[in-house]
Amino acid sequence: MPVGERDPHTGIHTTGHEWSGITELDTPIPRVVKIFYGLTFAIALAMWILLPTWPLLTTNTPGLLGFSQRDFVRDQLAEAAGQRAGWADRVARLDLNDSTDDPEARSIAIRTGATLFADNCAVCHGQDATGGPGFPDLRDGAWLWGGTAEDIHETLRVGINSQHDETRFGQMPAFGRDQVLERADILALVTYVRHVAGLEEVDAEVIEAGEALFAENCASCHGEDARGDSTLGAPNLIDDFWIYGGDREAVYRTLFGGREGHMPDWGDRLSPVQLRILALYVQSLGQP
Repeated sequence: MPVGERDPHTGIHTTGHEWSGITELDTPIPRVVKIFYGLTFAIALAMWILLPTWPLLTTNTPGLLGFSQRDFVRDQLAEAAGQRAGWADRVARLDLNDSTDDPEARSIAIRTGATLFADNCAVCHGQDATGGPGFPDLRDGAWLWGGTAEDIHETLRVGINSQHDETRFGQMPAFGRDQVLERADILALVTYVRHVAGLEEVDAEVIEAGEALFAENCASCHGEDARGDSTLGAPNLIDDFWIYGGDREAVYRTLFGGREGHMPDWGDRLSPVQLRILALYVQSLGQP
């Protein structure tokens, strides 16, 4: 509100406020701002009238256009479902292990599987599916329960150490915690396991002692040649892939305290077609 005085340089009224010799001017609002204010009000008023806007007791004003975001989303979902129905039926009939069976449907499933993986699996296995401590790398080609699409589908369906009645069950005994082996024997096994994996060179006597311990305590699951057994979920110990780490400390912790991984069963969370899509996608990750 002008107070009657004018700034001697601009001729604009002042407000009477002054800070450190600087006088505040009562500058009028620019015309372009007033125009935009008017346009904003007009557009808002039109939207109030045309679109659903004001909440009522149990509903809202529908607007003259009758537009509904819910109807819009429902129509989009119905359209997507119609487009998906054709190839989803083809995926449902695919022979998962026959790469020549309907390559087009298989390709669509693999592309679609990336989204399913990101929504359901990436939290443990990572966005790039390379896993981490305790979570397998799905790109390395080392599979505990088999790496065919059918094997992966079954693992997804029933889980590992899950609540499913048919779950895949696998557990590494706690040789130290449960006092199955003495510390010296565990250390000998650590050395032997790292030796057969090509990570440590040791004397022949040490190898012989470790080999005897391995045959007595480990071979029933991992095999006499330490190559593992996918039917038991027992890892191959002579490759380069370690879920919990292959350094001495990590191997010792595994032998001392045991391991029991967990993977949820997805049979009740994903549809049969989604399970097949995800199996094909995961199986494709290990392919060059």
